[in-house]
Amino acid sequence: MSALAPYVFNGLTLGLLFALIALGFMLIVGVMEVINLAHGSLFALGAYLALTIIDADVLRATVFGVWWLEQPLEARYILGLTLAPVLAGLAGMVIELCLRPTYGKPALYGLLLTFGAALVVEELIRLTWGTGEKTLPVPQELGGAVLIGGLIFSKYKIFAAGFAALVIIAVWLFLERTLYGAVIKAGAHDSEMVRALGFNLARLRLMVFGLGAGLAGLAGVILVPIWGLRPHVGVDVVIPAFLIIVMGGVGSFWGAVWAALLVGLAVGISGAYAPAWAMLSMHLLLIAVVGYRARGLLGRKSILEN
Repeated sequence: MSALAPYVFNGLTLGLLFALIALGFMLIVGVMEVINLAHGSLFALGAYLALTIIDADVLRATVFGVWWLEQPLEARYILGLTLAPVLAGLAGMVIELCLRPTYGKPALYGLLLTFGAALVVEELIRLTWGTGEKTLPVPQELGGAVLIGGLIFSKYKIFAAGFAALVIIAVWLFLERTLYGAVIKAGAHDSEMVRALGFNLARLRLMVFGLGAGLAGLAGVILVPIWGLRPHVGVDVVIPAFLIIVMGGVGSFWGAVWAALLVGLAVGISGAYAPAWAMLSMHLLLIAVVGYRARGLLGRKSILEN
């Protein structure tokens, strides 16, 4: 059991980070009835924007860049962690504005548009930051390992798991304890009723898309020090995100969280015994869950059934 503990910890960390990615995806699907295939590209964009803010590589030849690089890495990391998701959210809002002509039309229109947006964002990343793999710097305090109960754990993974848990709780509190969160939840069930009650549906969709994209960008900043940073890293996360919201139940907050934890544990534990099956295990888990309950763990009838 002690030998298995690090794999369980890695699985829980991965699950929490997957949940952070999937929640933004879930909000957009639930409120806007759009499967955002650009979600993974926004994840990558957030990470690259954080890299620019933290490392200032593109500004290295300027006076500002030299001054900024002289600042403590901790300060640069905090700014990158804060500002990059906001910029990714703004990019998501631009995509939402482009999506507006597709509302009221077959879902294929929105699907194709977000697929095209994903290709555009990924190509812009290649043109701006290059095609090689990069490393996102993290503060020295988050590097290395710590000994707990005779076992070695990564300090950064402990930080990533704790940070992801705090963000998940913050999003839940926002949805459950604020007026705007209540409007978002209502919009997920009946957007036309929200419009009839006097709320600006266009503004709601814009803000939800921005929030979902911001969560994707935030997940990118936190996860890429573990996974590595490359232009197509978004492809590696958009499939697990979609898989998780289907497994948890479309529109279910805690369903997505529990499904993400199950996926993380499946990947982590299978990696201990059969590394080649680690990523395949999540697909096998999806088949098992959906085969037992078609609407997912905590799902109700969703727009995907219409």
